[in-house]
Amino acid sequence: MSDWPTVRLSDCCRIVSGATPKTGVGEYWDGEIEWATPKDLSALSSTYIGATERRISARGLASCSAEVLPPRSVLLSSRAPIGHVAINTRPMATNQGFKSFVPDIRRVHPEFLYYWLTFKRPYLESLGSGATFKEVSRAVVARIEIPLPPLEEQKRIAAILDAAEALREKRRQSAKVLDHLVWSMFEKVVGDPVKNPHGLPMVAVGDIVEAFETGKNIAASEDDSDVHLRVLKVSAVTKLEFNPSESKPLPTSYSPPAKHFVRPGDLLFSRANTTELIGATAFVWATPENIVLPDKIWRFVWKSSVSAEPLFMWYLFRHPSVRAEIGKRATGTSGSMRNISQGKVLSIRVPWPPPSVQLNFASAVKQAQRMRVSQQRSREFLNSLVAVAQQRAFCGEL
Repeated sequence: MSDWPTVRLSDCCRIVSGATPKTGVGEYWDGEIEWATPKDLSALSSTYIGATERRISARGLASCSAEVLPPRSVLLSSRAPIGHVAINTRPMATNQGFKSFVPDIRRVHPEFLYYWLTFKRPYLESLGSGATFKEVSRAVVARIEIPLPPLEEQKRIAAILDAAEALREKRRQSAKVLDHLVWSMFEKVVGDPVKNPHGLPMVAVGDIVEAFETGKNIAASEDDSDVHLRVLKVSAVTKLEFNPSESKPLPTSYSPPAKHFVRPGDLLFSRANTTELIGATAFVWATPENIVLPDKIWRFVWKSSVSAEPLFMWYLFRHPSVRAEIGKRATGTSGSMRNISQGKVLSIRVPWPPPSVQLNFASAVKQAQRMRVSQQRSREFLNSLVAVAQQRAFCGEL
């Protein structure tokens, strides 16, 4: 362990709370002052933030208790959720969901503070209190103690962690490039499925799909300790990728039929959700054997007379134009949940390239998935190395 002195954050930083101007006063908004919310930080893929979704005016700033943080302050979200961290590259105000730090740069290197707060996120979350949502108060933040090595040592540690973070960012970007390449191939083969720019034959989904299989509406078990079988939540497909961890335990008294179990190679479709999420479609690359379908998720059942490539159909149903068409056909007065019938999905018309074209596209998707899995393993390994480096860094062993 290090023999570095520990100091309270209030002794080495000025702690600044944020605020929000009245939303109904137009002159307070759309000004020149960047104004961060926790949502802005949740969307970051790097250490730094230079622009925000919303901006406020000078009058808006003067109307509330927010203040403009100088560049290289360290922003910490203190509620909804606790623990997002970023360093601003431009002058910036925040809403009330922050307790931000203006470091005394003679004592604290901003990047060192950034990485320490990131490393201590579980601890920061544990400090939250409140009945409606957890929040860390200014008084609690002020009392947090940080180990403070000499400034040059802080810079050295931050430089090492910067290099590790740069590697992680390269891994993230490579995954985006891979996805972009697959979509570029889809655009070359099909283009916009509704506009059909390549003049492909148009067929109804019902010419390809025999029907949709679904599960049963079963109340989840309250006891998750001894339950083997699990039923998917709608959220298992909302990100257009299959996530079996988004599931609930089934009662031990229920024995689902074999056709309700999810299998590798299935193409799943959400028939009920919000307007934006209804019709979310996900391909099952792999799944635990104990996962079953709910009543709100369908499985595509292909016509035996048609050579359909599920991976091609997956990208077809992920395309924004097809998603928009599904949204138009959905019914329901509730803003939170809409439904679509099998008949309305089966009547949607889509471009249908030759089987050989679909096969080539499916092969490309499979190759991309193999690379994606390899990249994911690499990211997990790198994440574990970074975690070890952080642990050693803040113990004085790096």
